[in-house]
Amino acid sequence: MNIIFQIIIFGFSCVGLFLGGKFMSNSAIRISKFLGWKEFVVSFFLISFIASLPEISIGITAALKGIPELSFGNIIGSNIIHFTLAIGLSVLMLGGVTTNSRTVQIGSTFAAVVGVFPLFMLWDGVVGRIDGVILMLSFIVYTVWIFSKKEHFTKVYKFKKGIKEISTGVGSFFKDIIFLAIGSIFILLSAQGIVVSASDLAGALNVPVGLIGLLIVGIGTALPESYFSAMSATKNQSWMILGNLMGCVAITASFVLGMVAVIHPIVIQDQSPYILARIFLILSALLFLFFSKNDKKISRREAIILILIYVVYLLAEIFIRQKL
Repeated sequence: MNIIFQIIIFGFSCVGLFLGGKFMSNSAIRISKFLGWKEFVVSFFLISFIASLPEISIGITAALKGIPELSFGNIIGSNIIHFTLAIGLSVLMLGGVTTNSRTVQIGSTFAAVVGVFPLFMLWDGVVGRIDGVILMLSFIVYTVWIFSKKEHFTKVYKFKKGIKEISTGVGSFFKDIIFLAIGSIFILLSAQGIVVSASDLAGALNVPVGLIGLLIVGIGTALPESYFSAMSATKNQSWMILGNLMGCVAITASFVLGMVAVIHPIVIQDQSPYILARIFLILSALLFLFFSKNDKKISRREAIILILIYVVYLLAEIFIRQKL
């Protein structure tokens, strides 16, 4: 009965994440117009930060509870989804995504590199506090570079008559800030439910908590940014998609995971449950980077390959767990 109850809590928490992301996504777009920032930069820093609130909340809570490996598994699992399923589905909906902007190219490269960097830090079984500081500094350095020159992040938007006042007025701006805050509350409360239910499920099923984070929590926390990417695809906002997903990868793999390691070093001596995830995260990051630089566009065929990578990964994980 306890297992069923925890599954119900987990399910409702995932729905809460999805609703929170949906509630604040349109507001974030209008805020970007008010600020006059490029779509990629806005989604990379603002929207992806909001979408990463579950990972941030889960990471801090897990570290304070002495189970930082839950956050590690969660971030690795969700980033595999970002590089494969989320991007692939969004590109399919758009029919292709261009990546010819220098800002997009550098941001995507940074996300791909920093996304796999924690895996190499874990070769000795520990991501310590010094490693955590290095991860956090890498994100800070990239942020400073972006905002060091106006051409890196600013954009002049063209509005139809009467739309600018509605979408970028000061009153509307503060209203959208409130909507973002409400959506954030949804996300934070749902993240707490995920941490509690995932920890109890791991104990009840005698499964390593890191593995729960890898396979289950990663999917749940990837819902907000995946929804936003799908919505952006319907509106033909290709750079919003890349900025959102790559921002989530960069923020979680560098700043969030670094913060978790500083609070409580991540110690995983038995790394066998993560071998497959390591392989597929590195493979998906390399493929995404290659596709984004090849002809400066991600095509539908390449999107299908990314989706198939995730399907193979999921089936392989299920097959291996059944054999153990």
